[in-house]
Amino acid sequence: MRSKNSRFAVNVAFAVSVMFLLASAIASTQAQAQKFKVLQTFHGTNGAVPVGGLVRDASGNLYGTTAEGGSGCRGYGCGTVFKLDKGGKQIWLHKFNNNNGNTPGGALLRNASGNLFGGTGYGGDLSCNPPYGCGVVFKLDKTGQKETVLRKFTDVPDGDSPYPPLARDPSGNLYGVTVYGGTDTLGTVFKIDSAGKETILYSFIGPPEGGDGAFPGPGIIRDAAGNLYGAAFDGGAYGAGAIYELSSSGQETLLHSFSGGSDGAHPFSTLLLDSQGNLYGTAQAGGNGQCGGTGCGVVFELMPQSGGGWTEAVLYDFCSLAGCADGEAPREGPLVMDTEGNLYGTTIFGGNSTKCNGTCGVVFKLDTAGKESVLHNFTGGTDGAIPDVGVILDSNNNLYGTTEEGGDLKCRPKHGGCGVVFKIAP
Repeated sequence: MRSKNSRFAVNVAFAVSVMFLLASAIASTQAQAQKFKVLQTFHGTNGAVPVGGLVRDASGNLYGTTAEGGSGCRGYGCGTVFKLDKGGKQIWLHKFNNNNGNTPGGALLRNASGNLFGGTGYGGDLSCNPPYGCGVVFKLDKTGQKETVLRKFTDVPDGDSPYPPLARDPSGNLYGVTVYGGTDTLGTVFKIDSAGKETILYSFIGPPEGGDGAFPGPGIIRDAAGNLYGAAFDGGAYGAGAIYELSSSGQETLLHSFSGGSDGAHPFSTLLLDSQGNLYGTAQAGGNGQCGGTGCGVVFELMPQSGGGWTEAVLYDFCSLAGCADGEAPREGPLVMDTEGNLYGTTIFGGNSTKCNGTCGVVFKLDTAGKESVLHNFTGGTDGAIPDVGVILDSNNNLYGTTEEGGDLKCRPKHGGCGVVFKIAP
């Protein structure tokens, strides 16, 4: 059984793996022309530990989750959903209470009516993984006041610990993953229809049976034909994770098995699908062999081939600069692409801040020629630290994101703060 921790369930499960990626950093100098601004600092009562990505509406309002904060849950707080206006002022705050969910993570899904959909790693049916629960999928109305629990997970053969973001089809059906549970306890892909009925579309079996993936990473994406795509942290042909496709008929195909070497290892990223059908993502290990020999992570592209199959290209190896000043260990993503094809993302470690000794993370840009630029080095102070998820981009090329730590250092002092919401203007 899983044990309770104050962070989202998957962060607990893979924390040991992530820590092996951390290498000592040497400060270096890198210019930053962008304008960085903290829009919201979390203090606990208004949320804490925002490990989920943001979504933005047409008016510029931002919506997100915090894994802790609010109230209840033995003083940690069960987590929140928040709405901020474009200046960072909090409009409303929804607090979880364990029965309706606990420890939300991943990005929210917002429909045309303004309703929000997401998931929590704990809470719900408290007889599952007692006394913590196996998580829920929820719907929140546009006012933030009315929550509907769409599904309480029960582990085996049902899923355990749903990890958004969710995908949605034109009929209103929701699709997502659970990191645990299913027939082999290695995770599932599920569907919840508009009436709230859940169907397990696929249960991962892991190696050695066919070298299947195991422990799917955050979120799933859907193409126009109804195919689903995601990343599995473990499993695959070499045990270092895989990218999978689940067809509309429920047939799973591994598009790429990571070798653990130069092609990357242990992808833990929501994928990005471009208009040509190419997939982009990050693997938090592998690459150039730095970081104690495990590699510091890569940005990759998967391209469908006309004769069938997919080809992987590594677009960037992290820790290609002295002391990992360019970043280390990209985490949840997803990457975001601008109109010129440049990619933007985050790493949880690396950077050149002397205050952090290179462990606070960066926001980066990767151009179409493969040149990487660091847009912000986090310092662990009021600007935040450890950007666990990717950034979003508006039409003016402003970037918005969150950090897991930093901000108010009196909040969770043993962990280095409760996190922030930030904006980077070009």
